[in-house]
Amino acid sequence: MKDIKYLEEKATSIRKSIIKMICKAKSGHPGGSLSATDIMTTLYFDEMNIDPANPKMENRDRFVLSKGHAAPALYATLAERGYFDKEILMTLREYGSILQGHPDMKKVPGVEISTGSLGQGLSVANGMALNARLSGLSYRTYIILGDGELQEGQVWEAAMTAAHYKLDNICAFIDSNNLQIDGNVDKVMGVEPLDAKWEAFGWNVIKIDGHNYEEIQKALAEAKTVKGKPTIVIAKTVKGKGVSFMENVCGFHGKAPSEEQAEQALAELGGNN
Repeated sequence: MKDIKYLEEKATSIRKSIIKMICKAKSGHPGGSLSATDIMTTLYFDEMNIDPANPKMENRDRFVLSKGHAAPALYATLAERGYFDKEILMTLREYGSILQGHPDMKKVPGVEISTGSLGQGLSVANGMALNARLSGLSYRTYIILGDGELQEGQVWEAAMTAAHYKLDNICAFIDSNNLQIDGNVDKVMGVEPLDAKWEAFGWNVIKIDGHNYEEIQKALAEAKTVKGKPTIVIAKTVKGKGVSFMENVCGFHGKAPSEEQAEQALAELGGNN
């Protein structure tokens, strides 16, 4: 396991990139990108078997960002990991850029599947996991779902499928920040109790603080020991994590910070470097 300080430094750099690129684009989704950053950092810098120099390596671990609007977090993580030059991040949402508002598997190195239509990611992850089994490969498939996304019926069809086929090579995370575009998840369309629901659907359930690296690491380690069922990690997170005026503020679900706000955010994250 990687040193916690190392992961913290990587996550801070990724958060700075998220702020810079969304401010430059004047468009994007900072809140849910910042809440998922620590999970993504741990996956890409500590857990997954990947090679940025060979992004199509056959036995690589797969990652699916089902909540595709958090693309800035994925782009910043991929750039930090070395899949492409970090300067490209500043072209987010520009005409002709490879970095569209949602991930595009045909244009961005390291993106396994184009996502953004909510509710479909787990179905895709099931296909990837089944492919590993049928092909005799050892790779694992990881996925991040939004808690508001769980209001989509297809998620639960996919949950049944993964359990039915005993896809123990899947580890899914719920970025549970309790905010979606229209407000609090529990007020828009409540999804709790998540632990009881996923257990009833036949999954191994782990509950963690989604910003605690040790808990993320332990959850990932446990998931690899579970046989005969997929694992879901319910990660309690804070929307806009790391930027005081964005934390737990629904308005920053899909609103870019102004230049002044970006300067403040970067200062809180340790400076514009």
